[in-house]
Amino acid sequence: MRLGELVIDVTPLRTSSGYRRVFTAQTLTVLTTALTNVAINLHVYQLTGSSVQVGLVSLVFGLALLAGLLAGGVLADRLDRRRLILGTRTLVAVVLAGLAVNAALPHPLLGFVYVAAVLAGAINGLGGSALMAAVPALVAPAQLAAAGALFTVTSQFGAMVGPTVAGFLAAGPGVAACFAIDAIGYLAGVALMWRIPPLPSEREPQHPLRALAEGFRFVRKDRTVAGLLLIDAWAMVFAMPYSLFPQLGEEVFGGGPSTVGLLYTAPAVGAFAGALASGWTGRFRHSGRALIASVLCWGLAITALGLSGHLWLALVCLGIAGAADTTSEILRRALLQHYTPDHLQGRVSSLWLAQATSGSAVGNAEAGLAARLLGAPGAVIGGGLVCVVGVCLVALTLPALRRASLRGERCPSLPSTA
Repeated sequence: MRLGELVIDVTPLRTSSGYRRVFTAQTLTVLTTALTNVAINLHVYQLTGSSVQVGLVSLVFGLALLAGLLAGGVLADRLDRRRLILGTRTLVAVVLAGLAVNAALPHPLLGFVYVAAVLAGAINGLGGSALMAAVPALVAPAQLAAAGALFTVTSQFGAMVGPTVAGFLAAGPGVAACFAIDAIGYLAGVALMWRIPPLPSEREPQHPLRALAEGFRFVRKDRTVAGLLLIDAWAMVFAMPYSLFPQLGEEVFGGGPSTVGLLYTAPAVGAFAGALASGWTGRFRHSGRALIASVLCWGLAITALGLSGHLWLALVCLGIAGAADTTSEILRRALLQHYTPDHLQGRVSSLWLAQATSGSAVGNAEAGLAARLLGAPGAVIGGGLVCVVGVCLVALTLPALRRASLRGERCPSLPSTA
């Protein structure tokens, strides 16, 4: 493979004006949303002095997001996806403007922050499924991996840059500025995406519960799509070490907050580098095998993290894990879109996003409980090994996943259930 084929593929940006608009809007909102993700935690802690309240606001947002994703998947398959994206983003901008006004008051209202968390979570969920489902209609099938990789680069860049910028803004103008900038970012994104083509549904409307059940049936019966969700679950639920970083930083590496910060930064750096070198993902014929290998690499890197004992080696392991995770995310997203019929894109996308939201939360909670029994290093090692075993089981029992490929026509592992 030539060096040029490793560099991230920007073909979707050159060939599709619609995708170019969506990508630009998403890049902008990812950066501004990173400000809110930090500012909301700072704001709640400033109001209450309680980490419990910070966690509760995050929980409320997560539950609302989960509900919004499931409902949004149904709406994305029965309404014009373009209108759904534009409408939800406009509403989120209004909520963020409300947060900015509330934060600027002499005595901000904590209750309003909770209400805003519910509204922002639910509305973002409604639009998130539509955005993911819209991509296959904007780019050629052979460009799905490249399109996903470009989105991943922006999200990882936001994860690296956003928290630092948010800290400076919060220390200067205050958290209200973070919320206001995010609101402007969402409105600018709406303006950018205003001219993307309509993306109407071609199916007759169904009862929402029946429509959602159809999506579940497809995921359960299509062995390739089921494998994509299952292999991701093994990695997220059993090998998610992020909640243990504070304990590892203090007890294993003998450091303080700066050490913990390095542990959180290393996976993002690895993920960003992995996304930049993802050009091969859309050209490699054996996409399913590459996906399996990348998730195995994640599990092995997490196992090595638990065994490392030295900070520099732990950072290397986390960098490798981040690169592997980005590769698997790019391949999973592209394969999911490649093997899902258009009339089910919204619902299947919502199930994948819902799993990502809930799976990481469950994984971090599971890691915390395991650490009480095994210690932090033992929990990390055990989780990594369980992930490796689970991935091997999925690979052995689901040959359709091993045969999955982004090259050529859609592989009919199961006819559409519609």
